Amino acid sequence: MKCIAMKNTWIFALISALVLAAATIAVSAEHRHSPADHKGHNALIEEMRKLDAAFHEIVSGVALNDGHRVHAAIDSLHGAMEKTQDALLHGEVKLRKNARNVKVFEKMDRDFHKDLESLAGAAHKNDTNRMNELTKKLLDGCVSCHNSFRP
Repeated sequence: MKCIAMKNTWIFALISALVLAAATIAVSAEHRHSPADHKGHNALIEEMRKLDAAFHEIVSGVALNDGHRVHAAIDSLHGAMEKTQDALLHGEVKLRKNARNVKVFEKMDRDFHKDLESLAGAAHKNDTNRMNELTKKLLDGCVSCHNSFRP
């Protein structure tokens, strides 16, 4: 029992560190954009801000084995992806790094949101192991995307 508790503590610590890194990136991104940025880029920034807030709740919910809290955090994201995808479709999002790889970005975004839906399903079942696994995968996806597309 002590080993399981220690493992969960390490998982929580790792996830917390990743969330802190993602939050730092998101806050950094927020300060680098002027009000003159076009609406497409603002859709992407808005989605990043919502993801940042949601992941604070997701990590807390996962750490506390509270599937309802995780599910509620994911519900708060509805509509953000669609706005970003619409802006991408209309060429309104300009990636600051590797802009020629917009199709890679779009695929990463779609895959990320599929994993969010899987996390919502795991949260609905209160499947703590799957919630841990998916939360780590999602946070790794945040870091990977930011490494690829943020200067």
